[in-house]
Amino acid sequence: MPVIVDYGVGNLFSLQSSFAFIGAEAQVSGDAGVIRGADRIVLPGVGAFADASRKLRESGLDAVLREQAARGTPIMGICLGMQLLFDESLEYGRHKGLGLIDGTVRPIEEVIDPALKVPHIGWNALRLVGEKHPIFRYIEDGDHVYFVHSYYAADCGDALIADTEYSAPLTAAVAKGNVCGCQFHPEKSGEVGLNILRGFCDWEVERP
Repeated sequence: MPVIVDYGVGNLFSLQSSFAFIGAEAQVSGDAGVIRGADRIVLPGVGAFADASRKLRESGLDAVLREQAARGTPIMGICLGMQLLFDESLEYGRHKGLGLIDGTVRPIEEVIDPALKVPHIGWNALRLVGEKHPIFRYIEDGDHVYFVHSYYAADCGDALIADTEYSAPLTAAVAKGNVCGCQFHPEKSGEVGLNILRGFCDWEVERP
């Protein structure tokens, strides 16, 4: 059963409803034992990086997530949850992330056309990078998903599996081993988003 991590930040129940729609009965929990027993884990998040990372540390769930990543449990971060997978964020200071994927979260205003609005809000096309990742098995290059963000993951190298164009390429999805993340919201992205969640549920990961 997928477990959606409840640490006080995130769109928990819309995500749970999306999983239910595709026939996956996801559980919402902030209990370390429940998360350790999950066959796959979803880390949601909305709001500020510093606040979210602090809540993970204070709850001890940061250590649980690193432990489960090391055990080979499939993990998906969504929006701020994806950003938390990285080494650090420069959102209002410098804040440490979970360090599960190399890279730094930076303001999109550093790279986009100054005439464009921040945050980047709305539907935009995915450009799949390299060999199609298993979470994308049921979608196609150019499918549209829904974004709401002011920061993006930079310098993520080989972990990049999709980007999107907002006058400049912005990281849309990443993966490293059994850990993946989507900057967009699958739960707000219609049939395409549901198919990405299906791909995550069907993703077979080799355990260490």
